[in-house]
Amino acid sequence: MTDHKSFISSLSAEMLSQLNETNDNAGLRHLAGHLGLILGLGIWIGAGWPLWQLALIAQGICLCFLFTLEHETTHKTPFRTSWVNEWTGRLCGVLIFLPFEWFRYFHLAHHRFTNIPDKDPELIAGAKPETWGDYIRHVSGLPYWVDMIDRIIGSAFGRDPGAFVPARARARVRTEAKWLLLIYTASGISLFFSPLLFWVWLLPLLLGQPFLRLYLLAEHGRCAFVANMFENTRTTYTNRIIRFLAWNMPYHVEHHTLPNVPFHKLPDLHQTMQAHLQVTSPGYTAFTAEYVRTMSQLPSSG
Repeated sequence: MTDHKSFISSLSAEMLSQLNETNDNAGLRHLAGHLGLILGLGIWIGAGWPLWQLALIAQGICLCFLFTLEHETTHKTPFRTSWVNEWTGRLCGVLIFLPFEWFRYFHLAHHRFTNIPDKDPELIAGAKPETWGDYIRHVSGLPYWVDMIDRIIGSAFGRDPGAFVPARARARVRTEAKWLLLIYTASGISLFFSPLLFWVWLLPLLLGQPFLRLYLLAEHGRCAFVANMFENTRTTYTNRIIRFLAWNMPYHVEHHTLPNVPFHKLPDLHQTMQAHLQVTSPGYTAFTAEYVRTMSQLPSSG
């Protein structure tokens, strides 16, 4: 049975070079589409057009799935130009309350120790839910909001950001957190003069977060606690809309195996890797149903 290291070794230097090639045009086109959806839905909601209440949910999903773009910018792969990656990641971080400087090192540690207990910061921050109470809390997004607000405030006041953040980066993490506090304070004050940001940004974020939580649970949930990326990560087959919003990250085994491959090359990598995949799901609905079915305990609360 092939592991991810053997697979990488089987690829030619020429193929690796082609797969790793970044491209500003592909990234900017995709970004324009994603931001265009957010702007269009925001206008729909702000203008109060028919069915604007349903647009709140769609807006929330589009906003929350900026997580997948911020995630990609930590790898510096969506765009060829370095500063475009950096500032796109920072903007996403502002919009979804996920500080970019801190998340960069959190996520790189996740790649280094994927699904390894006591080492992967995703597992240390919170194990996958195994009871109905934990599952409901997890999917609600409440733990995310509590953790991120606490993280931003703590970092702004100099609290230890975590062992995965190197000493050279800690001042940047603290400075970014202070700027975020300033931005969010100004946004809060603006609500006394106009509720617009509440309706087009804050409320949609709350409504969209459960969809992101369900999506993210499929990446490593119910996967083996081993170092082999073909066993500890899942690729989920889904439709073009979800692949677009998630910047092709449903090809998640592919991404973890070769994290320097930009989002627009992941379908090509998938074609090469498909025969070796060991953990897949036919869709997010199927994964969610299977996850719920196999929860080890089913109490009414955690």
